[in-house]
Amino acid sequence: MEHSSSIQVSCQQTRFDIKEDAAAKDIDIDGLNISIITNPSIGSPSESNASTSKASKSRKSAVIEILTQSELKLRCGHRYGLLGRNGTGKSTLLRAISEGLIPGMSENLKIAFLDQTVSPSSIDQTGAGGATVVQYVVESDEYRNKLVSLHGLISRALDDAADPLSIVRVMRQTRHERLLEEFNYVAKMARLRSGARGLQSRKELVAMEKKVAQSSVILSTEPSASTLQEDSKEAVDLMLRLQSELDAMPATDLEAKARMVLSGLGISEQQMNAPVQTLSGGWHMRVLLAAALVKVADVLLLDEPTNYLDLLGIIWLQNYIQSINPDTTVVIVSHDRSFMNSVCDETIILTEKSLKYFRGNLDEYEDDFRSRRLYLLRMKDAQDKQIEHIQKTIQSNVKLGKKTGDDNRLRQAKSRQKKLDDRMGMQVNAKGARFKLSRDMAGFHHSRREQIDVPEEEREMHLHFPPASELRFPGPLLSIENVSFQYPGNTEKTLLDIDLVVRLGDRVGIVGLNGCGKSTLLKLITGSSVPTKGSITKHPRLKMGYYTQHSVEVLQDLGRSDLSVTPLSLLLEKSGGSLSDQDCREILGMLGLAGHTASDVPIAKLSGGQLVRLAFALVLWERPHVMVLDEVTTHLDFYTVKALSNALAAYNGALIIVSHDRSFVRLVIEGHGLRDDADDNAEDQEDLTVVPSGRTVYRLSKGRLKILKDGMGQFEKAMEKKCTSISL
Repeated sequence: MEHSSSIQVSCQQTRFDIKEDAAAKDIDIDGLNISIITNPSIGSPSESNASTSKASKSRKSAVIEILTQSELKLRCGHRYGLLGRNGTGKSTLLRAISEGLIPGMSENLKIAFLDQTVSPSSIDQTGAGGATVVQYVVESDEYRNKLVSLHGLISRALDDAADPLSIVRVMRQTRHERLLEEFNYVAKMARLRSGARGLQSRKELVAMEKKVAQSSVILSTEPSASTLQEDSKEAVDLMLRLQSELDAMPATDLEAKARMVLSGLGISEQQMNAPVQTLSGGWHMRVLLAAALVKVADVLLLDEPTNYLDLLGIIWLQNYIQSINPDTTVVIVSHDRSFMNSVCDETIILTEKSLKYFRGNLDEYEDDFRSRRLYLLRMKDAQDKQIEHIQKTIQSNVKLGKKTGDDNRLRQAKSRQKKLDDRMGMQVNAKGARFKLSRDMAGFHHSRREQIDVPEEEREMHLHFPPASELRFPGPLLSIENVSFQYPGNTEKTLLDIDLVVRLGDRVGIVGLNGCGKSTLLKLITGSSVPTKGSITKHPRLKMGYYTQHSVEVLQDLGRSDLSVTPLSLLLEKSGGSLSDQDCREILGMLGLAGHTASDVPIAKLSGGQLVRLAFALVLWERPHVMVLDEVTTHLDFYTVKALSNALAAYNGALIIVSHDRSFVRLVIEGHGLRDDADDNAEDQEDLTVVPSGRTVYRLSKGRLKILKDGMGQFEKAMEKKCTSISL
């Protein structure tokens, strides 16, 4: 049975109508509730009414709550980083904003949205599949194109000497289209509002329906010269306003801007002039990103914009976002810590169906969270000791007072009890000043201070990788000597004289621009391809696990083709009977796919992060001595990337990693900022535990592999320098 889903939104609305306030670019919503409603589809049309009725009663809509009574505060010109685990609803929140589903948002807001959940094939579905890349990006700015089209239409009508009444037709059509836009707004308010305001909105809707009907009648009648002068004057005024708005927009040469953005994202001149449908999925997503960046927008929403970008493209995107109109509000979801720290000046955390805000980037938020938590823990500990001491004196005074009939002791005990009830709790207010009851809890209250609420640490996902199997005798795992590779039909070699030795415990990072041959090198290492020249020698007992950058897509295709495949059944099939049901469940459980999820949920229903974990299970079941990972962080949320980094840091085998994620490479390959528990986990491995003997970052450029002595930082500086030659 298929399911359809919709987003349901409700909130507290202002009593003022901000629809016509063109300057209202802030988003300030209280009491926001967002849910996803999933409805089973009705059966085949041939079902009888009775059976359909029975079936519909038996089917219940599934409601997934994303936000409950939360606050959405987006200030004009600020750049926000949105954090949250996979499945908490980050993409749903962005989609609700982009589609104007939230009541109280200004209807005049121009919103550009890069949706990571959209299928790249959607470009073809829009009918733009035959357009070139540049044409698609230019035509995607609907608002600007609408202004240009209307300006040209009015200008041509005014200059049409052969048909002077054409301007009357144009103005009638323009007024009718504006009336339809207003009708859509009123219809939405009538649908979303309730109570007295809902009744008023429905009355306005009835009135608007009459106006639209009258406008349709006028539109269908032949124009007369009676309104020619009035319509001509209105047309001239409108054209002047349109011209003024177009002049205020940056980069009026839209095609030039589109080419600049596409070039910055790594799309060549040849690709720009090619049809969109000739590009692969990763390139499609870059085109969609370019389309979002080119649009004139008050709010720019980017959901995982760094996916499929190399480091040069990521740094260019950083610089571009920092240079855009200062009045543009930006909200970004990304797993790339370095990118988020560079771009965002505020952080929004989606957790426990609520939005929390912090003024500062991701690193600053984590530092502040840790220091505040430590401060509150110490305050609570000290206060708990004080409370314990006071309670003992109260009990002692009450006991002694009753025994001796001493009223003073009883009054003293009562006074101390009042102190416990009224004065224990937070000793400072939200601004850090000393707490004062009359100021900080003015008005009606229960005369008690707020309790010391120590924030719980975000429960990190813990991934545990099974240790590598025993080698029995030492030696290099992998030796690459003087290897070159050339694709058939190419005049130049992709790889030239590559030398590389990998031993147990080594950490090897390979960085470089897209298309430089990184994935080709990994295919040679894993045996998927054969070198044109040179030799690759492997340890006789070597077991190798390979995670390709297309692993998730392969699993998605498999899930769509066979809805019965579950993680457990797939792993059992992959192991060829060498693993029992319990063994497979153990491996899947280590990676966060336990119980019902492993055995009963089809892989077609798994999220991107869950598919990554399943792909790792297919890599790890043989307990490989070396893991080869190609862009493994692409489909993960920030928290899962942290968990993966710690698990890889504790892994006792060798790692060969290709990644554009600077923080990920620095932690896993270079060992910077390793957590203590990652080192502790390493000690828990079996007798093959090996302290990483070699940590090396290589850059692949012009077919050659070069050691970066300063690691990822050296490559980042080189890309920053190269970025200066790309115009913004």
